This record gives sequence, C-alpha cells and structure tokens, in this order.
Amino acid sequence: MMNSKMTFMKSSVIKRQFVFFILLMAVFFAASKSVCAKEGGFKYEYGVFLGADPKDIPQMQDYRILVIDAQGFSKKQIKKLKSAGHVVYSYINVGSIENFRPYFETYKGYTLSVYEHWEDEYWVDVSQKAWQEHIIGISEKLRKKGVDGLFVDNYDVYYHYRSEKIYKGLTKILKAFKKQGFYVFINGGDIYVKEYMRRNKKLGIIDGINQETVFSKVNWEDGSFGEKDTSEKNYFLKYAAKVKKRGGDVYLLEYTKDKALRKKIKTYCKKKGYRYYISGNLDLRTE
Repeated sequence: MMNSKMTFMKSSVIKRQFVFFILLMAVFFAASKSVCAKEGGFKYEYGVFLGADPKDIPQMQDYRILVIDAQGFSKKQIKKLKSAGHVVYSYINVGSIENFRPYFETYKGYTLSVYEHWEDEYWVDVSQKAWQEHIIGISEKLRKKGVDGLFVDNYDVYYHYRSEKIYKGLTKILKAFKKQGFYVFINGGDIYVKEYMRRNKKLGIIDGINQETVFSKVNWEDGSFGEKDTSEKNYFLKYAAKVKKRGGDVYLLEYTKDKALRKKIKTYCKKKGYRYYISGNLDLRTE
C-alpha cells in the first residue's frame, strides 16, 4: 500500500512539474512574440539611405529606422513603409543647397561658397528670411507626407560662417521643425550644437545628433576608406557623450568595409547605447 501511495505521489509531482514547464514555455514564447512584435522583427535598428529611391524600398526592409530623402518618395510609399513598422525620417538640407534641386535657381543668390568635396553644392546664408521660409515650407510638405522626423544636415555652415545671424537663423529653423511636431536630429554640426548647449540648459529643440566618421575616415583623393586618428576620434566621442548626458540620442554613421573596424564600431555603440549604421559606399544607397 505504501509503495502504491508513493508511486501516486511521484506521479502527481511529475505532472505538476510538467504542467509548470508547459506554462513557463508558453509565457516565454508569448513574451518573445511580444518583443518581436514590438521591434517589428527587424534585423537592424538604423539605416541611412540618402541615395536611395522608391525602387530600393525592398532592400530597406531589414531596418527599423530609415533615413531617406523623402522629397523623392510619395505619401503612399511612406505610408506603406510605416504600415510595415518602420520609423521614417527624412533628410533635409538646411545649411547648403545642391544644384540639382528644382529650386536652386530661385535661391542661388543666397549661396556663400562651394562646399568642399561636393562641387555641385553651396553653403547658404541661413539668416535670409526667404531661405528660412523655403526650408520650413519643405518640412511642412514632409509632415503632410507622414514623415516621423527630420535628419537635419549642414549645420556646419555655422563652423564656416560663425556669426550671430547664422546661429539665430539655424535656431529659428529648428524651432519651426519642433513646432511642426517632428523628431529632430542634427547630422554633424557639432560647433552649432555645442554653442546651443552652452547657451541653454536643455537640448529642447534638438532630440539627438548623427555624427559621421567618428571611427572611420574618407580619403577624398581616391574615395577610399580608412580609420580616424585617435585625437579626432576622441574629440567626437567626448562630444557624443556630452549630448547623451544632456538627454539627446546619439547615432553614428560610418564608412568602411574593414571587418575589424566594423566590429569595433558595433561593440562600442552597443556598450554606449548608440544607434549606428555602417555603409560600404559614400552614395548611401542600399547594399
């Protein structure tokens, strides 16, 4: 009788353990499914595809956050990307103007000088009211297309033309972007951002920064890639850390095909909580 009772008790314990295991696995898979749904099942967090156009959309599917030049995409195409779970940010060029833009002839009178290494591009006097209104008008069109945020480029105009009127012009434009409800992060423009942080306790109108070539470098003579020297790299790492400390998001955009350098960038960014994209081409087309 004792052996029968003990056998029954063992059987009951085993059943309870089995049921508990099944329940535990169910919770685990439910949680995994939830995380997957939350992240959209994307392989990569961040991708910058400024040279891409609508036919390249299939090659962007693995990236949750997309930076594109949305002026070349339709509202329908952007809606489709967002429906698939992507966050869509658009490139917007504030501090310079390219000669291929349809509005170049209208605003070329505000140009200041040729943009080094990009001979089809010119720095612009952002203090001009007409230019400010033009840029804010472009951002309004992007908002109507459904873009989530703006990847704001060429605030380095403040580095080349460091004056109060340029600073105020850039700040006025950023305030307009925020008023429109955009997430705003500045590509480069460290001198402007540092000056803004010096004058203001909070980032306020700046949600984050994207810094190019912190670990990598571009050899403009032949278009090849290399590794940034230690002093310059440390300057930008310190700058990025300062922005993060102020509550800003940090994104790195690197150019390299070197596997060891790619690994170094990934390891550092994961440790610091930075988003990153490593491109093997300067055109920033899908690879």
